[in-house]
Amino acid sequence: MPVPAGQGPVERDLLKDQAYAAIRDAIVAGTLTPGERLRDPELCAWLGLSRTPVREALNRLEQDGLVETAPQRFTRVTPLDRRATRDAFPVVAALHALAAELAQPRTTAADTEEMHAANERFAQALRDGDVDAALQADDDFHAVFVTASANAEIPRALDRLMPRIRRLERLRFGSLQGRASAREHAQILTATPQDVPDLVKQNWLSLGALIDRSFE
Repeated sequence: MPVPAGQGPVERDLLKDQAYAAIRDAIVAGTLTPGERLRDPELCAWLGLSRTPVREALNRLEQDGLVETAPQRFTRVTPLDRRATRDAFPVVAALHALAAELAQPRTTAADTEEMHAANERFAQALRDGDVDAALQADDDFHAVFVTASANAEIPRALDRLMPRIRRLERLRFGSLQGRASAREHAQILTATPQDVPDLVKQNWLSLGALIDRSFE
């Protein structure tokens, strides 16, 4: 079978991905607020794109739980939901624990050094009250296990779930007060290999419990 001529579908996919990333990031950052109506003309003007890639991006965001629609009524940013929080965190915790378990035989001294450095950045960001830096350092810390796990399905699943988690952190817990994650990270780094997965799981569950209490 000859290779088809033209690159229209490739360009369309790139535009769809561009729209998806831009809208997702705006939702996670809180620029697009919970419950805010999303109107195609406004999004198209903002992104400089046609309606087709924007609608495809919104459909994907709806599958991710960041956008919700009511036919002929509205498309909007999904409001914050306590039950959705309780549903998401155990799954994220289990995925990160699995990554840590699979990573143990593959984790190198360089990986451990990278995690130490990430936790130092994380602790400093907490002291500075720098939400962006703290979340990035936290991602860097856990990404070491995800990469070392060498399981392609784990990052695929986390890519769908983590934007919801990070949005909750920013909007329900932006002050970073009460975080014990830096200490929990340190415990993970000094634990025996068989204890690491459970400590990783508890690290994520403790964050989930903290955010759940913020709804009160």
